[in-house]
Amino acid sequence: MARRRQIYEGKAKILYEGPEPGTLIQYFKDDATAFNAQKKGTINGKGVLNNRISEHIFTLLGTIGVPTHFIRRLNMREQLIRQVEIVPIEVVIRNVAAGSLSKRLGIEEGVQLPRTIIEYYYKDDALGDPMITDEHIAAFGWASQEEMHDIADLAIRVNDFLCGLFAAVGIRLVDFKLEFGRIWDNDYGRIILADEISPDGCRLWDMETDEKLDKDRFRRDLGGEVEAYQEVARRLGLLPEGGDNAVLDLESHRKRRGK
Repeated sequence: MARRRQIYEGKAKILYEGPEPGTLIQYFKDDATAFNAQKKGTINGKGVLNNRISEHIFTLLGTIGVPTHFIRRLNMREQLIRQVEIVPIEVVIRNVAAGSLSKRLGIEEGVQLPRTIIEYYYKDDALGDPMITDEHIAAFGWASQEEMHDIADLAIRVNDFLCGLFAAVGIRLVDFKLEFGRIWDNDYGRIILADEISPDGCRLWDMETDEKLDKDRFRRDLGGEVEAYQEVARRLGLLPEGGDNAVLDLESHRKRRGK
């Protein structure tokens, strides 16, 4: 079997050269990081769960006309995706006060915001992904004004859809991160949704108990990270009730079966 050429490795995923021009294979790792990778660890089976959850959400977004890089899931940890030119901006959509917003503005976590807030952060680990404004984006040419209109419109559409999707299964979508990329048709670039949507990049709280079902369990040393990710997958109908028979970690699954 030919060795695949690695294109990029990030904190949670590895990108490999795809089988056809213009495609990549996106591999989901179990590595967990927080606070700009100052805290590192492993959540066993996280990559498998994030692969399934992200596949499910991107597929549903495609049905309502949101353009994405997702093509299909290949196996437990890999997806086939379109190769895009990533816009170097993280887009954070906030519905409820939490995390850095609460710290910056002194608003108690859990307070419903008067309106949805969109924030932009410059993607640069060395700088700690600093918060930026539309003025910075325009001044440094990271995206055109037309592209930023498209990004904001898509972000609101995705937020509206996901709020309903999660509310239907008793989950409050507090905030989440999106990334976008360009695909080129000759000289014309089109903005599409990229990266992933999973409990790694979303704050998801149980609507009745406010129990955290996302990576905050790792960030804040709450424990139960795997169970939280499993619960999200289960509520979305991606894991059977009980979940113990779900294969999340292929290596341990093989050991249990004596292979």
